[in-house]
Amino acid sequence: MSTVENQNQNQNQDQNRTAEPPAPTVWPALAARDALAMIDFLERAFGFRPVVVMAEDGFVQHAELAWPEGGGIMMGSEKHEGNWQQKPGTFGAYVVCSDPDALYDRAKAAGATITMEPTTTDYGSRDFIAEDPEGNSWSFGTYRGEPH
Repeated sequence: MSTVENQNQNQNQDQNRTAEPPAPTVWPALAARDALAMIDFLERAFGFRPVVVMAEDGFVQHAELAWPEGGGIMMGSEKHEGNWQQKPGTFGAYVVCSDPDALYDRAKAAGATITMEPTTTDYGSRDFIAEDPEGNSWSFGTYRGEPH
């Protein structure tokens, strides 16, 4: 690849990083023993925003929570029959955030269990890890992944 082609590719990658993120097309999903309480916790502790919550008598059939910096998750109450069964407390996600130190303070104040204090990695990301009340792991950091 010539120097000019390489520079053009780098400029395109930089433009893609600053452009408005597209609507999510990959939705991580989790199940919860008490999905309504989990939705409340994820909003208070981390800032996820409930967009859709389809619930009846405390059972959440389907919920979508948006991440303010782009993307989101789907979740619902634990199901013991059907094609989509997950065990509560087995989910883990890495979530990109622009200010992990402020988010750490928020999560800690909301009662999240901190399993890794804020740290700067050898590749320059600022990260921390927390658990929600059902034992799911949430890693938050500034690393946005390598350009495609």
